[in-house]
Amino acid sequence: MAEPTRWETDTKDGHSHWYVERFRRMAAEGDDLAGEARLVDAMVRRKARILDAGCGTGRIGAELHARGHELVGVDADPVLIDAAVADHPGPRWLVADLAELDLPAQGVAEPFDAAVVAGNVMVFVAPGTETEVLRRVGAHVAGDGFVIVGFHVDRHLSLDEFDRCVAAAGLRVEHRFATWDLRAWHDEADFAVTVLRHAAG
Repeated sequence: MAEPTRWETDTKDGHSHWYVERFRRMAAEGDDLAGEARLVDAMVRRKARILDAGCGTGRIGAELHARGHELVGVDADPVLIDAAVADHPGPRWLVADLAELDLPAQGVAEPFDAAVVAGNVMVFVAPGTETEVLRRVGAHVAGDGFVIVGFHVDRHLSLDEFDRCVAAAGLRVEHRFATWDLRAWHDEADFAVTVLRHAAG
């Protein structure tokens, strides 16, 4: 059985439902919720297979699906997956803990061209599972594919610790930026967007 995630232990009762309504409200108000998807779309071929790991309510995966990509989204929170299914038909949305991710066992056998891990997913996984999460996500990506991860580096997981987890997971850092719109990385940045490749690639 998977260890409880920080999403479960560090948030209040009803947080998932609040989170769903928050993003529905933001979408209704016309907020830009697709920045991460625009970057990923620019990095992949047309009609790519993309894994949205820790997809939440599906905002990123839905945008990538609308741009013509084949999208599978996974999240450990069934409330968020239910919202993704209701609000964004088309992609395949699955309940799965990233620390135990095994999509072939759920009927998704073909590898992905890319995986996106956005929305601070890495700081909400169960403590001590960061390496396994990266290893599992990376294992679902083709040899020439990439994993792109974005999170605040001042919440539970430092960048140095993240980089150690990356190496232990058999991945390597290819690029790093301070924002999803590719502003240059600097040591004072509180957010990191990192492109990972297989270490042997």
